[in-house]
Amino acid sequence: MIRSALLVILGVAITGFVSFFCIVFPYISPGENKIHKIANLWARILLLISATKVNVIGGENVLTRSPQIFMANHASDFDILIVLAHIPGQFRWIAKKELFRIPLFGRAMRNAGYIEIDRQHHERALRSIDEAAEKIKQGKSVMTFPEGTRSHDGKIQAFKQGMFHLAIKSGVPIVPISIVGASEIMPKRSLRVNRGTITMVIDKPIDVTGYTIETREALIRKVREVIVRNFNEQQAIRRRSPE
Repeated sequence: MIRSALLVILGVAITGFVSFFCIVFPYISPGENKIHKIANLWARILLLISATKVNVIGGENVLTRSPQIFMANHASDFDILIVLAHIPGQFRWIAKKELFRIPLFGRAMRNAGYIEIDRQHHERALRSIDEAAEKIKQGKSVMTFPEGTRSHDGKIQAFKQGMFHLAIKSGVPIVPISIVGASEIMPKRSLRVNRGTITMVIDKPIDVTGYTIETREALIRKVREVIVRNFNEQQAIRRRSPE
């Protein structure tokens, strides 16, 4: 428990310092891309000090020259670090509004061009989707957790529809991502940080051009089935080969 407490204190200190730097840095050298690179470094540092190993499968499936929408399951705060540290290239987060209210951290997220979404207010959520669509037009990928919040028990929940509206509207492919083991490192509503390995499976992009708003449920099922399948397969492998 002492280790976890020290890691949390150190993590908060590093996050505060990096957030302040991300607020000041644009005055010296403006650019969302530069702030995202700093966020990548921040995530790598926190994974390093927490002794969290990451096994990435399917990294070659990330499109390097065209935008895409990354969708991943979500069970732990460590999911954010995994994605930031190990998905190459530029992307913009679509994140819940509460994160943008955190002092320093929220301002740093805005400077990176990350997008706030308020799922409790339909009109505001639609404006967020429009903002994300504009980022995609600029050639930027976006990243989201379609469950909308962290899972209580590690199981993959139902997916919200908003991001699928975005995919169909923008016409860019969805890249399904399965994150396995993050809840064992740091469970939801816990400050305990355990050592361990997280596996991230990046599956092949799913073409959305054959779908419409009316057939979005079929797209949601397809994406979720891929994420659940890879999640279950890796869970089974971990059970057979415990660290």
